[in-house]
Amino acid sequence: MTLHSDSLADAPSRARSTHDVNALPPLTRAIPLGLQHVLAMFVANVTVPIIIAGAAGLPAEQTAFMIQAAMFVAGAATLLQSLGLGPIGARLPIVMGTSFGFVPVLIPIAVGMGLPAALGAGLCGGIAMALVGSCLRWVRFLFPPVVTGSFVVMLGTLLIPVGFAYVGGGFGAEDFGAPHHLLLAALVLLVTLGLHQFGRGIWSEAAPLIGLLAGYATAAAFGLVDVSAVGEASWLSLPTPFAIGVEFHLAAILPVVLLAVVTCAESIADIVGTTSGGMDRQPTRRELSGGVMADGLSSVFAAVFNAFPQISFSQNVGMVALTGVVSRYVVAIGGAFLVIAGLVPKLGALISSIPDAVLGGAVLIMFGMIASAGIKMLSHIAFDKRNMVIIGVSLSAAIGLPAQQGLYAGLGENLQAIIESGLIPGALCAIIMNLVLPNREAGPAEHKPS
Repeated sequence: MTLHSDSLADAPSRARSTHDVNALPPLTRAIPLGLQHVLAMFVANVTVPIIIAGAAGLPAEQTAFMIQAAMFVAGAATLLQSLGLGPIGARLPIVMGTSFGFVPVLIPIAVGMGLPAALGAGLCGGIAMALVGSCLRWVRFLFPPVVTGSFVVMLGTLLIPVGFAYVGGGFGAEDFGAPHHLLLAALVLLVTLGLHQFGRGIWSEAAPLIGLLAGYATAAAFGLVDVSAVGEASWLSLPTPFAIGVEFHLAAILPVVLLAVVTCAESIADIVGTTSGGMDRQPTRRELSGGVMADGLSSVFAAVFNAFPQISFSQNVGMVALTGVVSRYVVAIGGAFLVIAGLVPKLGALISSIPDAVLGGAVLIMFGMIASAGIKMLSHIAFDKRNMVIIGVSLSAAIGLPAQQGLYAGLGENLQAIIESGLIPGALCAIIMNLVLPNREAGPAEHKPS
């Protein structure tokens, strides 16, 4: 009877804990924690439309329109993924955003066939992802822990150089590597690490956000923040479906659909990384299936509202592992903020004014945490010679091929783009080798939940 009373007494605290996936913490904690998830992915999310629009030579007005569309769609997709709708959505603390993985393939499509063709191909890719998610129980054997764990390690490893690019001032910065960039990034990194390791309660959980605020305030004090875009931005911009339009070309659809199917491994890896890094367990079948379906249907929704394919954001997997905050309602609050940012351009412009070096100091540790989460996932498999060669060859393909582009310079542009991504060849190596190599030495550890 005493145990029952204790459990009842503990129920209110569990219901408001940030460490319970189904808990809603007090808003004074939930709002800043949700905001820090948005800050972790904001620049990366808007970078995709900026890159594609720039390659396609679009005017500034249309580029701004696509940036707002990316915010709105990412927020709606995050709400779907975290809160769920019927069988759709993982109902986990997963932040959605525009996928970088499709950029190398979408750029030649947008340049050669037009932006509507790129959006149409993205729509078809979303349908393919949704179909994989709905049939995941039959194809789940393609993604055992050795495959998904390897993929998470690949994600973190390939993102780390991106983090250092931010530390130096951002891609293409004229003063890349300048001392003030490095000092800002170091400040954010030290504040984040210090609070994470030695802070208590909200100070530890919100360490990345506080580190970003400290870096932003310091940058502003030294005149390194440009807020001119805030004054120029309007207060309200409503989303318009099919404003750009969609077109369907087989030459555009085929590579995007192939990439979308392979990208399901990334989605599964992010879901596994979230539950493993934040909850020390493997995801359920329903979480995996619902999560992949949400990725696909969100990508369809994105094409309708003038944005590109959506995927769970790996940097937020690192955020969950770093802070231990697993409440899906915290992430849903972040999703609502993204929707607002998509409707209120001034708010989006304010967030986008954060200097790249400040973001670099925060994301660098998150990207490293992604790789750490993958290593943790792999620690639960049997390290026999079969699994070790799968891990080794897939990592070699993922890291080595993007570094030596001359090896496949004679191939077609689409194949070059797929290989250059690193993630696709690495994932294909892991999946194919897992199917082909005999599994005689697999022991109980291979199936041990993480």
